[in-house]
Amino acid sequence: MDDAFYTRRGKRTFDFILAASGLVLLIPVLLVVIVLVKITSKGPVFYRQPRSGQNGCVFILNKFRSMRRDAEEGTGPVWAQQSDTRVTRVGALLRRTRLDELPQLLNVLLGHMSFIGPRPERPEFVHALQKEIPYYMKRLSMKPGITGWAQVSGYRGETETPEKMAKRVEHDIYYIDNWSLGLDIRILAKTVLAAVADKNAY
Repeated sequence: MDDAFYTRRGKRTFDFILAASGLVLLIPVLLVVIVLVKITSKGPVFYRQPRSGQNGCVFILNKFRSMRRDAEEGTGPVWAQQSDTRVTRVGALLRRTRLDELPQLLNVLLGHMSFIGPRPERPEFVHALQKEIPYYMKRLSMKPGITGWAQVSGYRGETETPEKMAKRVEHDIYYIDNWSLGLDIRILAKTVLAAVADKNAY
């Protein structure tokens, strides 16, 4: 498969095969994480949260719960932070190893997300950011991803300043404008290398 054939349909096929294979191969890991989350903190195993997807369509993103059940009680939606006190002990491990992201394979399988693309934000944040960054909504023209060009370039989205958020959006738009099989493979490789090196790739 080369870039000429790597259309949206080709990207979807690539995503489906990777997601299905990943879910099957990772069943033992998923079961271990489920048990760890369940026995170490009160609350559901999975964290399900509305996110804005392609063209602004809202979907439910799945993750393993890494924070206390009452993490946003009294505050409403807030950005996650480094060394966030709301994160559980097991949750810190899941975040550091990216294992909390594994349930998003189901989102990819269902077609809500792609492996590679702009990270999906909560609708509340999208509503605010589109007022601050004029070109922000362009990042919703493509399916969101588990990882993306902004993430492997160091712009994850935690405790963002307006300047960092603008740079993150610029990276997302660069990806949309230059999307190709080669770029997707490069991002996927950088994500795997960052995970192995214990760096914050997404």
